[in-house]
Order: sequence, then structure tokens, then C-alpha cells
Amino acid sequence: MSAYDTDNIFAKILRGEIPAIRLYEDEDTLCFMDIMPRADGHCLVIPKSPCRNVLDATPEQLAAVIKTVQIMSHAVMSAFDADGVTLQQFNEAAGGQEVFHLHFHVLPRHAGLSMRPPGTMAEMDVLQAHAEKIRAALG
Repeated sequence: MSAYDTDNIFAKILRGEIPAIRLYEDEDTLCFMDIMPRADGHCLVIPKSPCRNVLDATPEQLAAVIKTVQIMSHAVMSAFDADGVTLQQFNEAAGGQEVFHLHFHVLPRHAGLSMRPPGTMAEMDVLQAHAEKIRAALG
């Protein structure tokens, strides 16, 4: 396994070097909108401290991230009147990981509606509107 790359896109988001539509933040984690959503409300949860993935994360990093994943799962389900939620998490290139900073995808799901194919950039105004719905559900 390679060393953590401090120039990965999520590290740059954490440092404020590139923009992100932020939804939720606590001392240890950050949640923001995925710019290539596979479902309306698709967001990402990351630890604020460096780790590549589950394989090198500390138990404390994992606990903090999963706590935020649960908070955001409830919020996106409420915001989008979803029937369920899909969580995705990938480890190393062979496991499908593309950004090498631990992250969980949180996708609200509706019965009978498939996820969109990967790789399509969303319109920023649509993402902003979805973010407002999620923030409102967070209270």
C-alpha cells in the first residue's frame, strides 16, 4: 500500500484549496456533495485527518466517520423521502478506489429507481438545491 498523498482532491477540499458544497462538519469529519452524483442527494463523508482507506485508518477515524455516515444517512433519507440508503466504500485501486482518502458514499435510494451511471458531472445549481434540502433535514 502506498503512502498517503497530501495532494489528493479531498485533502485539497479540507484545506480549502478547491471548493466543495459542504453539508455537515464536526471536529473529526466533513460531509459534502458528490459532484458526479449517482442519485439525488449523493454525498461523501471523509475524516479530517489523513488516511488512504479502511486498511490504514485508525479505529478512532473509522468510528468518527461511521457516526457521520449514520447522521447523513438519516438526513438524505428524510430530505429526499427515500425508501433506503446505499453506502459505498472502496479500498485500493483493485477495490475500485479512485481518490485515496478514506470516504464513504451516502446515496438515498427509491424502490424501483436505479442509480445513474458513474462519471456525469451535475449542474452546480442542482447540487446547491439538493444541499439545501439536506441541510434543512439536518435541522
